Amino acid sequence: MFRMWIREFRDNHLLRDTVVEDDSRDTRTHKVMRALQEGCNRLDLAVPLWLDATVKDFQRHARCRFTPDAFVESVDFDYLELWLIEED
Repeated sequence: MFRMWIREFRDNHLLRDTVVEDDSRDTRTHKVMRALQEGCNRLDLAVPLWLDATVKDFQRHARCRFTPDAFVESVDFDYLELWLIEED
């Protein structure tokens, strides 16, 4: 089972969160992209852009943060955090 926790923060306080599960036999990259898309849909957000630093953080730590500059639309939070909490 693949599970990703997507959390929205402002002033170091959790505003909203969701957990996306994926039990397909797809690649890790496809699961991550699909989970991000689904999580952003649930939170009614545009999907952020993957910057080089974000990709490196996710590869190293299985978690990353998207700051408002990674979004095309303006957002009302300080960062969106992705955390891979379970991977098959």
